[in-house]
Parts: sequence; C-alpha cells; structure tokens
Amino acid sequence: MDILDKIVAHKKKEIASLKELYPVKLLEQGIYFDGQPVSLKKYIQREDKSGVIAEIKRKSPSKGMINEHVSIEQTSIGYMQAGASGLSILTDKEFFGGTIDDLKEARSFNFCPILRKDFTIDEYQVIEAKSIGADVILLIAAILDETEIKKLGSMAQSLGMEVLLEVHNKQELEKSLGDHINLVGVNNRNLRTFETDVNVSKGIAESIPSDFVKVSESGLSDPNTIQELREHGFEGFLIGETFMSHGRPEKAAKDFIKQLQ
Repeated sequence: MDILDKIVAHKKKEIASLKELYPVKLLEQGIYFDGQPVSLKKYIQREDKSGVIAEIKRKSPSKGMINEHVSIEQTSIGYMQAGASGLSILTDKEFFGGTIDDLKEARSFNFCPILRKDFTIDEYQVIEAKSIGADVILLIAAILDETEIKKLGSMAQSLGMEVLLEVHNKQELEKSLGDHINLVGVNNRNLRTFETDVNVSKGIAESIPSDFVKVSESGLSDPNTIQELREHGFEGFLIGETFMSHGRPEKAAKDFIKQLQ
C-alpha cells in the first residue's frame, strides 16, 4: 500500500467510528449547519484579494511535523488581513495533525470562505463539513470514481457549499467534470510519491473549461511562479507549507502576497 491507500483505509475506519459517536441527526443540530456558506469562487475573483488560499496544516506524510503549535486564531486572522482569498484547514488528524475543531475555531474568528481540506469519501463527511462551518469541500479524483464525485458534489451543493475538485492529470479531469463542481484544483504534488512539479498545472490548464475557476495547489514557494500560472489562466493558488514552515505563517503570507501586488 502506498500512502494514499493507507490514508483512505484509515479514513474508512474513522468514519465508521464517527457515525456511531455523532449520528447525522446530531450533526444537523450544529450551530453552523443552517448558516449561509461564503463563495470561494467570488472571493478568488475579487480584485481586492490575491487569489491565495492560505492553508493551516501542522504536519504532512512527506515532511513530518511542520508547525505543531500553530495558533489557529492568530494565523487565520493574519492570513485574511494579509489579503488571502480564503482559508484551507486540514481536518485529518492521523496524517496531517488537524482536527475539525481547527476549522470550527477558524470559522469563529473569520467571515471568509473556508475549505475543509480532507479526504472526503462518504456523504457523512459532507454533512459534517457543513456542521462545522465549512464553505467548500475537497473531492480528490484519485480516490473517487465518477459516480462518487457526482453524488458527493451534488450533496455538498444542495447544502449550499461549493466543491473544489482536485486532479493530477487530464484523465482524472475528464472523468470528473460536471455541474456538481465549482472549482478545479490541479495538485502539483503526486499523492503517491509526494514529489511536486508546477508544470503539472501548466500542462492541464488548457483542458479545464473556462466556466470553472482554476486553482493551482502545492509546491508554490515563489511569487514569480504565481505570475506564470496566472498567464495560464489560474486565479486561485493554494499555499500551505511555504507559510507554515515559518514561525509566524501569517507574516510569511503577508510578505508573499505583498510581492504579488
């Protein structure tokens, strides 16, 4: 089993336990469940924003611990003050050190689009995402088939959320597109080897229809790379480790975004 297989196998066990502990009826009573989600598409396209989706993650399978004691309050508020278009919050605990409480805390301090970054494979997680205040869910084409993507995406949209589809190649893109998708993210990191190559985004860009907001993810550490990706039609840029590897991620984000202006 490679790392992606291990993550999905663990996620299935995790979901089974959660369903017993926190039934759907309980999730639907959450304080955020009836709230109106904020559009990430609109925030990315706002002229007063940078297009950067700033991420909070404590660790990763490839890098190990990145920033164990990050302050969700300070970092999330700082990211948005720096000009980010939205937040991405890792909620996977086993492999990325995040929790749903991280997203809840970020939600309590910010009125902005928040992407729940996790490995969504079950409708239960879509309802859970809404109940904790997420505005957007991530669907990874590498771990879902066409039917699953349509089912999960449609469900998220029925709850008012947007859907960011993550692809790594044209085959994944072609099998997954439809009205149940709002944004298309190209992950420059191979989730099986964890190697990154920004040319992955450039190579797929022309194949993404113009009615989807294009987002480049991973391996974005140079403002000049963002300018190059903009020339290929990308409007959103998901950046995590570049910021999180600093003692003050929000300061790193501010310096980075300043160079984009």
